[in-house]
Amino acid sequence: MAKMINGQSEVLMHFSICLADGFAVDSSKVNNKPAKFVMGDGSLTPGFEACLLGLKEGQSETFTLAPESAFGLPDPDNIHYLELTKFSADVPAEIGSIITFTQPDGSDIPGIIRDVVGDSVTVDFNHPLAGQTLTFSVDVLEVLN
Repeated sequence: MAKMINGQSEVLMHFSICLADGFAVDSSKVNNKPAKFVMGDGSLTPGFEACLLGLKEGQSETFTLAPESAFGLPDPDNIHYLELTKFSADVPAEIGSIITFTQPDGSDIPGIIRDVVGDSVTVDFNHPLAGQTLTFSVDVLEVLN
């Protein structure tokens, strides 16, 4: 009998994440390296975990998540304006670039350069997929516990 995913399962699976237009933004199949996830450890969004619950080994499923259930809606409080002098030739403020910034507590957070006007650089610290309706496809290879 195939094991079923529960709230504490460790799961080995292939996955793909696509935008509403079908563009694949991530897939474990590209390098044929399945991903290992532990349910409930915070590495998956609650909406994604809810879709996995009850799936069995060998099962494939596709589901669509609204932004609120995927990576959330963009939060205007996560948009910051930094001085252009904070950037350098090694780390230029180029629109569309993703740059890792060190926070006061020493942890790193990625930010996307959205705009450069004069000496002001607009940096978006929202998740890059925030606000997107996403389609997840999964192939459950193994439920490890």
